[in-house]
Amino acid sequence: MKKRIIVIGSGFGGLAAAIRLAAQGHEVEIFEKRDKPGGRAYVFEKDGFKFDAGPTVITAPFMLDDLWKAAGKKREDYFELVLCNPYYRIFDHIGRHFDYTSNEEDVLREIAKISPADRDAYAPFMKSSYAIFKKGFLELSDKPFLKFTDMLKVAPDLIKLKSYLSVYTYVSKFFKDEFIRRCFSFHPLLIGGNPFVASSIYALVDYLEQEWGILYAMGGTNAIVSAMVKLFEELGGKLNLNSEVQQILVQNGKATGIMLRGGTIHHSDIVVSNGDVANTYRELIAPQARKKNTNQRYERRTSYSMSLMVIYFGTNKRYNDGKLAHHNIILDESYRGLIQDIFKTKKLSKNFSLYLHMPTKTDPSVAPEGHETFYVLSPVPNQRSGIDWSTQAKPYRDAIMNFLEKNYLPDLSKHIVMEHMVDPRYFENELNSYLGTGFSVQPTLLQSAWFRPHNRSEDISNLYIVGAGTHPGAGIPGVLSSAVVTSNLIGPA
Repeated sequence: MKKRIIVIGSGFGGLAAAIRLAAQGHEVEIFEKRDKPGGRAYVFEKDGFKFDAGPTVITAPFMLDDLWKAAGKKREDYFELVLCNPYYRIFDHIGRHFDYTSNEEDVLREIAKISPADRDAYAPFMKSSYAIFKKGFLELSDKPFLKFTDMLKVAPDLIKLKSYLSVYTYVSKFFKDEFIRRCFSFHPLLIGGNPFVASSIYALVDYLEQEWGILYAMGGTNAIVSAMVKLFEELGGKLNLNSEVQQILVQNGKATGIMLRGGTIHHSDIVVSNGDVANTYRELIAPQARKKNTNQRYERRTSYSMSLMVIYFGTNKRYNDGKLAHHNIILDESYRGLIQDIFKTKKLSKNFSLYLHMPTKTDPSVAPEGHETFYVLSPVPNQRSGIDWSTQAKPYRDAIMNFLEKNYLPDLSKHIVMEHMVDPRYFENELNSYLGTGFSVQPTLLQSAWFRPHNRSEDISNLYIVGAGTHPGAGIPGVLSSAVVTSNLIGPA
């Protein structure tokens, strides 16, 4: 039967769920707090520069193709994806770099350049990564885990795959050189996880990247968002911007609709929240309607990802010396200690590891002619740290930019013509992310699958959750999978 469905939020998860549900014949309407769609994939534009605010690493392109196929369309008619080469350029603290590419022989040469003894470990590591990918991604990522028995069914396989080990520990069983270990185990940081704690199930990313590559959407990641909005509206969906949801209305254990800030009420048969999962339950639903998803669950019993400081900047100079690639990972010497500061002691370290995004390497259209577009991202503790960002943001920003100028971008301070910066306050206040996290619930073994907030609420039978905080987790493939799970649970009209 055709349902009226309200989707809260227009991030990748919300848009993908809305598209799938509209394609299934439902009447779907999205309500978005901000002036543009995208959620964490918002776009900042100023003075001819275009900055993707959030995700820039595109993997598993087949999932986007499947989304368009579900709507009876072809993805390539809406936006262009191109392969990045190298996928990443990873630097150590003395400036050595490792280029991770799509060519196995090139990868072997890069490994041998750093640690000849580790060259022969690559093939068995990738074979192992494929086994994890096959079970963890192909078989489980788009399946709901609503009952504990769902978890029990897969437990033997997870044990067999050594999912109880951390990604770093798992990778260390193959590679001996510390830098090589870091090159193959940093990926949990891209979805808010601690490589020394996150389950080795996330080692599947290495196979995922080699099989389908690291891609870039011409025009920026927000080109995908724009294409998703277009597809959604072609299916008859309606997107409302500047429409902040203040409350999910619940009566007799069922969601009956939403109330916007200002008091306007919209009724529906089903509500799907793409908002931060902790914020959805703590702020949008009355406590008496929640027996399982209590404030205590999200405030005391759940561990969260780190937050981020991101500096977006444009220069009036092109940096064409070949030192940097499109995606650059810069790992500090005190990498383990830094991760400890971010996740455990929750203090702002004097050191930092960075992700430096340079999209004009691939797409000059995102900057004025002769100019360069960058963003540099530094993982930092979430707001549970108590750091006063009103006083700490500027000195931390200066330290990062001075480091880049000294080591990677000569005379940077002389050539910056546009800059914008966000810190944990942005994630907390603008994105309504509990504790200002960058990726919601941390991806640990005991916060995965059934242990993660469910795609269908245990408290409210017609409330569904999509996005980073629910199963299977953060990252574009994760949130797209959550949309598959949710749309399958709701079913066709």
